[in-house]
This record gives sequence, C-alpha cells and structure tokens, in this order.
Amino acid sequence: MSVWTKLRCGCVLLAVAVAAKAAPTDQSPPATQPTVEQWGVFDTSLKGPSSGNPFVEVALSAHFTSGNRSLDVPGFYDGDGNYRIRFMPPTQGEWEFRTTSNISELSDQTGELRCIAPSGTNHGPVRVRNTYHFAYADGTPFVLIGTTCYGWAQQPDAIEDRTLASLKASPFNKVRMRLLPGKTAPNFYPYPQDSAGKWEKDRFNIDYFRHLEKRIGQLGDQGIEADLILFDPYHKGEMQWFNTMDDAGDDLYLRYVVARLSAYRNVWWSLANEYGQVKGKTDADWDHFFQVVAAKDPYGHPRSIHNAQKYYDPNKPWVTHASIQNGSAVADFGRAVLYRELCPKPIVYDEICYEGNIDRRWGHLSPEEMVKRFWLGTIAGTYVGHGETYSNPDKISWTSEGGELLGHSAPRLAFLRQILESGPADGIEPIDEFYNTHVGGKAGEYYLVYFGDEKPTQWTFSLPRDPPNKNALAEGMKFHVDVLNTWNMTTTPVDRTFVIGKLAGAAYPAVGDPAVVLPGKPYMALRIERLK
Repeated sequence: MSVWTKLRCGCVLLAVAVAAKAAPTDQSPPATQPTVEQWGVFDTSLKGPSSGNPFVEVALSAHFTSGNRSLDVPGFYDGDGNYRIRFMPPTQGEWEFRTTSNISELSDQTGELRCIAPSGTNHGPVRVRNTYHFAYADGTPFVLIGTTCYGWAQQPDAIEDRTLASLKASPFNKVRMRLLPGKTAPNFYPYPQDSAGKWEKDRFNIDYFRHLEKRIGQLGDQGIEADLILFDPYHKGEMQWFNTMDDAGDDLYLRYVVARLSAYRNVWWSLANEYGQVKGKTDADWDHFFQVVAAKDPYGHPRSIHNAQKYYDPNKPWVTHASIQNGSAVADFGRAVLYRELCPKPIVYDEICYEGNIDRRWGHLSPEEMVKRFWLGTIAGTYVGHGETYSNPDKISWTSEGGELLGHSAPRLAFLRQILESGPADGIEPIDEFYNTHVGGKAGEYYLVYFGDEKPTQWTFSLPRDPPNKNALAEGMKFHVDVLNTWNMTTTPVDRTFVIGKLAGAAYPAVGDPAVVLPGKPYMALRIERLK
C-alpha cells in the first residue's frame, strides 16, 4: 500500500530527501515512494491544531522500523498548524513509520520510504573511533581541524555568505557556533515577542530556526561539522534572560532544538561555552541537560561541554569527547597526555587563544604560534581548534561574526590536514610520551617528529622505544624520511633509506650514517614511514 493511501483524516505527507541522488533506473522504487540517501534527511509534514500553544501542548513522535532496526524520532511544531518529523536513516533499505501523539489527527499516521546508498562526500555522522579519535559512520577517518565562528549564522545575509565562501576555501571541517544570539544584535531572535514587546518564553520563532537549519545544511554540503553551542554566558541587555530560564523553559528549549536539528548528519552538541560562567546552573543541571540531549537525539551525535574556571568531568557516560579551553599565553601541551590518561576519549583543545592583533590576552597569537600549537596538540594525540581576532575596517571579527579570514595560519593548517589525512587511519598517538612529547604517530610504522621553535641543523636518526608496545620495533627495519617545513608548507624527501640497529638504551639508532640534515629554521618536522 502506498504512503498516500495510508494517510487518514485529510493529513498531507510531504517527503523531502536532502542531498539524495536517484537510484539506477532498474532499481527505482515506485514514483509515490519517497527516497532518501543513507544519512540524508527525510522530512514529513502533518497538519494539526494551531490554536493554544502547540509548542507546549502537543506531543508528537514517530517509530521508524526497517527489519530488526528501529528508532523513535521526536517531532516538532513548525508553525501555521504544520508539524514535522525529521529522520536520518542510518541503514539502506525499506523503512516504515507510525506516529504517536496526544492529538488524534496526528496519531497513528503511517508512511514508508526507501533509503538508498549515499553519494559524493556523504560519509554519515561523525563517531568516536579508536578511543581517542573520530571517523565518519562509513569508517572514513575524520581528521578534525576546527575553527570558532560564534555568531556567523546571526549576521546579515551578505556576511553569512562571505563566511561560507571563506570556509569552503579553508581547511576547517568543524565550526563552533552559538545557537543563541549574543553581544551582536541579530536580525531576529529564537523567541518571539508579543504585541507589547514581551518575550514569549514558551514559544519559538520559526523563522529563526529555519534560517539556522538552512546554514547548518549549507555547512554539511561543504563537508563541515556544525558544533552547536546550546548555552553561553554572553547575553547582554534584553537577551540576558536566555541564561535565566526556569527548568521547564530549559527542557522545552533543548527538546525543540534536538527534535528540529538532530536529523542533520553534521550536527554536534556543545552543551555550553565556558559553562562555569553561566550563572544559576549547577553541575546537576548540566548533568540533566546532557541526559535530555542524549535521550532525545536518536542518532548519538557527538556531545561535549566547554570549560572556564572549572572542568566538567568528561568521563561521565553522556560525554563523548572532552572540549578544553587552554587560555594561557603559553599553551602547555605537556598536559595533553595527562588528559588522555585521565579521560580515555578524544581530547579537543577547542580554544587555545586566537590568532589576531587585538589588545586582549586571548586575542593576539601570531600565526606562527597558532600553527605551532596545532602541531604540538597533534603530536600529543589530541585535536586543536583555530580562532581569529584581527581588527579591521569592517569592525567584524572571524571568531565573533565571520566574514573573511585575514590571518596566515589557515593555509599552514591545510598543510597539516594533508599530512594527517595521508597518515595512519587510526590517528596519531603520543610515542615515548614521558620522555619526548615531540614524537607521535603509530609505533613501528609511522612517526612525526616536531621541533617547534628549535632550529636544528641536523637530527640523528633514532626511534624511541614505545613503552606500551615494546615490540613495535626490531633490528633491520627500514624507514623513509621526509623533511617538512610546516610554515613554508614544503616536503623534502631524504634520498636514502635508514635501517635501524639494536636497541640502545630507550631508543633504536640507525646503522651507518644516521644524520638527517635540517635547514636551521624553526617549525620544522620529520615524517618517518616504515618501508615494507
């Protein structure tokens, strides 16, 4: 039976497949059956009541099944008597659904769809893999090179379009962005105001969320993850009440956001930015917020919370990865290995101060220092986030409003991303971490040696014995060496093979001539790969 004849009470079902490509002709389903790519967005719309307060008074969800697989997906009110359920099918094949609601005309509505193979750059949502790293749902490694652009989706269209163009030309594949507006007055707000100008705290501005999801979808089309910050302490003036909603308001907000946005495969949840400065919220509140998001998100998108003044325990089961701010003028990546020891999850330094020229402690890193911090974090087996705060005639800042990237670190981070994407699929691990924090890779197979500010003219080939894996190296193994200039973005092969000898102390030296000639410049690195 087709989806149309299954609908009753005059309800209309519209199915929209985002980024879906038609199946081959000989496999095409009937014309009336909607199709959607695996990890695309299937969107159904049902007609229901518009009187009263549908945001509060109407409950709606759908139970999706395919063979032995099933998911419960929350619905949401989209204005003018329209109710939507968005579904991201995790597997290919035939799916059916049935709705449940406290409103009779929205309940027991049924439908079906066909999920086809993903196409192009659709690799699915990002998941944790190999304890400390990430991969897409199809197994493709996700090498995180992130940036911060807090209010880019609350700007005039021209600025937002410039931001998207800048991101498309950049190496960044994750953007930290605020869901609620902050210091910069936006074009509109997520909550409506009544005729007297009073905020309606139990309703949502549909146009605001439609605009936001448009921008999230455009990020996804460019292969960029949207790390959505749900709470933050920066609301000023008339927006201050966003931080002082009561428990019911907080829960209503979280449930609505998750129901509306979780079907986008590129969504991440950051419960807060600098959560310790969000006044009036306790640790129990943050635990509860995490639990609400985890329970209402059928797809298990990444979840974190960003620190200031105090750390939230990332070992709690609803946290998928640690989001860390290291705001000191001198970033201590020696702590990175300790973070990994204390929290066996991906460690993401989302904020390490910003490249820029403003007179603030956190806003005047040189581009060289920004790139160095990325390399130090990488060698330590963690991930690092970028930000940019240059003063300019437009009076907008990349990290605050978006626009154009004005700094010089981004091309060098593109070089780092290329190096990492051609490296071990399981990610970079610290090697001999208690003695040499400048060596990372995969013991016995692949090594990155980073010299930072040092200016060596020579390096004596010697590979550290990796304590957790003492048998990774053996006499006679052969290695190739490339000299990397991480600032000039050049790769220079060393024109000979290095053969390691017997273990000497805590390292394996090379036999014969062990010297690797270096140019005596800062920001050099070595890539050492085993020859089979």
